[in-house]
Amino acid sequence: MELKELIKRAKEVKEKYRKINQKPWGVAEYAQGLVGDVGNLVKLVMVKDGFREIEDVDKKLVHELSDCLWSILVIADELGIDLEHQFIYQMDKLEERIDRGGK
Repeated sequence: MELKELIKRAKEVKEKYRKINQKPWGVAEYAQGLVGDVGNLVKLVMVKDGFREIEDVDKKLVHELSDCLWSILVIADELGIDLEHQFIYQMDKLEERIDRGGK
């Protein structure tokens, strides 16, 4: 699936959430959700590194990574950012810097 399709799917799910949420979410709420998901992701990475123990860690990792991606796609959409275009642009800039010996 291409990024455009992922963005479309994220928007569809966002609209379904809009219908069931008591209060509509905005960028701040989506960002707060992302922070929570990133926290969960960090805990699962700690499990993979042997610092914690949780059952079904790989299944939970997939879930949290997917939640994080969804939040990022939704936040970009809410802010009117063409994430596909901007991601390619930023990767090109990073490559140029690396190729010049920078970090």
